[in-house]
Amino acid sequence: MRHTLPIAPQFYVTAPQPCPYLEGRMERKLFTALQGEQAERLNDTLSKQGFRRSQNVLYRPSCAECAACLSARIKVADFAPSRSQRRILNRNKHLTRRATSPWATEEQYTLFRDYLDSRHATGGMADMDLFEFAAMVEETPIRSRLIEYEDLAERNTGPRNGLKAVCLTDILDDGLSMVYSFFDPEGERNSFGTYIILDHIQIAREMGLPYVYLGYWVPGSPKMGYKANFKGVEIYRAGTWQPIGDPDDYSAETHPLSVDPIAEQVARIHLPDVRPVGD
Repeated sequence: MRHTLPIAPQFYVTAPQPCPYLEGRMERKLFTALQGEQAERLNDTLSKQGFRRSQNVLYRPSCAECAACLSARIKVADFAPSRSQRRILNRNKHLTRRATSPWATEEQYTLFRDYLDSRHATGGMADMDLFEFAAMVEETPIRSRLIEYEDLAERNTGPRNGLKAVCLTDILDDGLSMVYSFFDPEGERNSFGTYIILDHIQIAREMGLPYVYLGYWVPGSPKMGYKANFKGVEIYRAGTWQPIGDPDDYSAETHPLSVDPIAEQVARIHLPDVRPVGD
């Protein structure tokens, strides 16, 4: 049996850049590389501490004067759909779900471009070409799936071939992590973004997984407010997961003492226990 050295990832901080969620603020991220034979366990462990994956990197916000971004997840056992969410499920019951390996296709990229051009034309991904899109989807060192939602009645028609929505999803030891989703921007009535989350809750139930990780909820950001609309949402705050409570009780105000020094943040990060390779 071969043994490995203890996991001791190096953590870094990005240079400040304009915040994509709250106007007039600067963001920075604490991040580490996700690689090697223990990558999956590192991803599982840090996801429980508010980190997110982007390709081969794990990150979480670490802004100098702002702590508005809060990692959010849905506790599946506590979730029950609202009346409007039941309507969304019914409105999309004609869609077919298909889980595939993380392999990019031209239909996905066409849908991705339509989504960006309509919703995020000035965002950081606006200029992403097909090869960069393929890297975002395919460069994963852990167990990931593409969950596609198709309208079979539209198959073989148009460049999207009936594809209505896609989510790149990581399978964690305690849940599903929705890494990135995109959908037909013309289907506003269908509320595809909400539908994808609702269906992931169902997938988690089918797999016996307790959580669906949503990414970051940002009080005061219209883009991210929808994440608070699901019963059973928890947020990661002050080192623990806790029920979100009333979303209106949260403030996005800045304060110079709202974020601990980087060294203290890193010192509090729990890393996975060392296991011999092959266990």
